[in-house]
Amino acid sequence: MQLQAFTLALLGCAAGSLAFTGPVYHSRLSAPWARSSGMRMMATQDELKQQVGYKAVDDYVKSGMVVGLGTGSTAAFAVERLGQLLKDGTLKDIIAIPTSIRTKEQAEGLGIPLTTLDSHPNIDVAIDGADTVDNATLALVKGGGGALLREKIVEVQAKEFIVIVDESKMADGVGPHFDLPVEIIQFCHEHIRREVENLPSLKGCKAVLRMSGDKPYVTDNANYIVDCKFDTPIKDPVQAGAELLNVVGVVEHGLFLGMTTACIIAGKDGISVKTP
Repeated sequence: MQLQAFTLALLGCAAGSLAFTGPVYHSRLSAPWARSSGMRMMATQDELKQQVGYKAVDDYVKSGMVVGLGTGSTAAFAVERLGQLLKDGTLKDIIAIPTSIRTKEQAEGLGIPLTTLDSHPNIDVAIDGADTVDNATLALVKGGGGALLREKIVEVQAKEFIVIVDESKMADGVGPHFDLPVEIIQFCHEHIRREVENLPSLKGCKAVLRMSGDKPYVTDNANYIVDCKFDTPIKDPVQAGAELLNVVGVVEHGLFLGMTTACIIAGKDGISVKTP
């Protein structure tokens, strides 16, 4: 009988945990873990992403703003939070500009009013993730999700650009931590790839055409992406960006330089904010 009671108790605990459906994020959370019965539970990477996504909206978005919505697994939590605060009335008169088709679809599903730069060229705040953030300068590498062109078009127009990451995205320099994406046209793409690979400021990189299965990956803009792989940090990211844009056939690159207003970072010791 004692064994049966113990088994039932365990089942009851399991059922209770499965029944929990509340959000992981708490606006006043000081660390991504909680204590229960003396046990320490570390947050998952998705929970860390949720924390920074929610905090960015809570801290930087005010009623009446035009908001740029980023693309990717971390930015999706910011979009989610914006939808929640609009639905419960905490925020009002918000209009947003998405940076990809999938972000547009998510925002529409949450009832977030959308527009474009054509009618709203002045953005109050943009929120997005990054694939690499340089510890020293807050220079970014973006484009792992393939939306770098639309992201840059929108985010360069923002009065404030808030970057949201977990601590795994922080690095010393840019290049080796995550491949640098370069969006190129489809026409003569192999020639353009070689031109990119041979640029002086990208010396030593290996430029690889991004694939989706057995076919080249195609962006929302019907372009291809070349991913540049580095063994050592790019010595002069500004020069690299300028040289890339001088290659005929290059549409845009994933270096986001001098754009970051603040970077919200979630890690094992809690949430921190870095500014340039």
